[in-house]
Amino acid sequence: MIKVFSLTIGVFWLGLASAEALPAPEDTPEEVLRAEIITGARSPIDGSPLTAAEYAQLQAKLSAAPPEKIELSPKIRRNIGLLRLRKFIKTFFPFIPIR
Repeated sequence: MIKVFSLTIGVFWLGLASAEALPAPEDTPEEVLRAEIITGARSPIDGSPLTAAEYAQLQAKLSAAPPEKIELSPKIRRNIGLLRLRKFIKTFFPFIPIR
């Protein structure tokens, strides 16, 4: 009698535990969320929310404008060149310690 009672309590407890693991009924299923078309976007400039049309206009404007040319000092250009040379040498001779 006690074994049957403890078995019944155990099954009841497992039923409660599995019911707690289920998502809330008002949650949208993941399959629906994956198929949803996202119509809102954020500006790559300042992160403000944009509609899909505004985002497309901004992307067209950014791709049409030439990128700003940044002038680097000769010392920085030399350091970048040395870093690229170091990377090139390390690809062929990875065992040589270059500092």
